[in-house]
Amino acid sequence: MPGTKTSTGSLLRRGFGRWEARDIAPLVSLAVLVIFFTFAAPSFLKLGSLMLILERGSVLAIVSVGLTYVLLCGEIDLAVGNMAVWSACFCGWLFVWMGEPGGHGAASAWMVSLVILLPLASCALLGFLSGMLTVTSRLPSFIISLAMMFIAKGLAQILTRGEPHVVPGLLRSIGNDDIGGTSLPRSMILAVVVLLLSHFVLRYTRFGRYIYATGGNREAARLAGIRTGWVVIACMAICAVTAGISGLVKAGQMNKATLDQNQEMLLSAVACVVLGGTSLFGGEGSIGKTVIGVATFAVLQVGLLQLNTISLGFIAIPVDDFARSLLTGIVLMVALVINGLLARGK
Repeated sequence: MPGTKTSTGSLLRRGFGRWEARDIAPLVSLAVLVIFFTFAAPSFLKLGSLMLILERGSVLAIVSVGLTYVLLCGEIDLAVGNMAVWSACFCGWLFVWMGEPGGHGAASAWMVSLVILLPLASCALLGFLSGMLTVTSRLPSFIISLAMMFIAKGLAQILTRGEPHVVPGLLRSIGNDDIGGTSLPRSMILAVVVLLLSHFVLRYTRFGRYIYATGGNREAARLAGIRTGWVVIACMAICAVTAGISGLVKAGQMNKATLDQNQEMLLSAVACVVLGGTSLFGGEGSIGKTVIGVATFAVLQVGLLQLNTISLGFIAIPVDDFARSLLTGIVLMVALVINGLLARGK
């Protein structure tokens, strides 16, 4: 199938000597960042920094999985950030409405299940609607998802009236606690489960092959009997659900659901997926590549937090929040341009 020849499993079968430059470039970008921050920020290699990378990477990995599915079939979903906001706010509102205004009571298991599953079900419904409108209207998915982005944000604003809401203790535990006896965040376990399940679907199921075929050549896939419209709809729904999960985990990390907690999630997730080597035009990429992109972006974020100054000869440039935003953009631009040039020269 189109695109499967560069999947993680296929690359491993080729052997290291036959890797293409475009496959190695994301790993090189990650290695360069790790080496740079090791020398530029003395605290970068400490355990706390590694745990922060895993904590931030967990949320990004979950939302990036769904976005990988959408990009693989040749579409885009601009609503993931606000879908995460909607999921978190709906969860918090339900938790308060069902009798936990302070979040300190002993909530029953069925209540916690309900306030988590209902927001995810609503995300699936909104994602399904986006996919259905994309297929039936034949408009570009970025137009439909742009409208859905405002719809999700508006729903969250109407429901919460801009007020923060507490979330169940289970989410706070997943977001902030570590695995017993270790320093590994529990959110990492959830991210690993989502990644492994998504990799299995893409690599070993008929649906995964249909996704690659749809993104590689939609007309040929349609003529081969693949219901490409339903593939797109399913991928949009999956993307909305993973965005909802990441929103719940982020709310757990913050101990509450707010309207501004996922402002940069869309851009960060797109950067992660594309940094890993997944094509914006469909049919090319894998979950393994997305993992590399997430690791690269998380290392960049945490490394810049640890960096106080940049020394250029006799000049020491202070690094504050404004400079970190600029440096993040510059590094991402360089890495993406290099990856793009290598992809063009394939």
